[in-house]
Amino acid sequence: MSVFSGLSRPLKAAGVALIGVAVVAAVIGGVTVLNTSGDQNAGPSTSGEPTAPGGSSSAPSSSSAPSSAPSSPASSSAPASSSAASSAPASSQAGQPGGQPGQQPGQPGQAGPDQQASNKWVTLRVYNNSLIKHLAEQAAADFRGSGWNVAEVGNYSQGNIPATTAYFRPGTDEEAAAKQLAKEFGFQAQPRFDGIQNSSPGVIVIITKDYQPGGHQGS
Repeated sequence: MSVFSGLSRPLKAAGVALIGVAVVAAVIGGVTVLNTSGDQNAGPSTSGEPTAPGGSSSAPSSSSAPSSAPSSPASSSAPASSSAASSAPASSQAGQPGGQPGQQPGQPGQAGPDQQASNKWVTLRVYNNSLIKHLAEQAAADFRGSGWNVAEVGNYSQGNIPATTAYFRPGTDEEAAAKQLAKEFGFQAQPRFDGIQNSSPGVIVIITKDYQPGGHQGS
């Protein structure tokens, strides 16, 4: 018995049209499913590179990178920069003269311990210019205790000296010795004045009342 039996002619025609539409839709859907499954099951491309979206392969862009690498400036300039770096230590060492004055202890112009001790051989003549008895002897004892060469102790009565001073002849060993002695014991050093210009060689130390016995200041 037909599914359309009992229906009027217009209804039969509508049913036939609906069935035709359903068949066409089924055919189209089957074709779409077959195409989709074919794309999903497709294997890797023969070039070994994955297929980029849209069907175009990314192989050309990746293959262009190796061809441009040999001509890059960085790779070509690497040997030159390494050779410059390797030659830098040699040039810096060659440009540094050894043994330059003033770079190491003990060079001329530096007052090291040995040079300071060498000044103490210079003769000292110590004179009292105060009313304090034996003040020159006490000062001379302080100087000798520090290693100085005291050759004479006496009195100076040719005038009043304002402060204890070590007098020297400029340009001689007396100058360095007088300045070192004055710094060590806390008084001043000056060139000789007219009254003692022709006195015996050596640093002349005139002691006044401001001198404190045992007043060693340190070098």
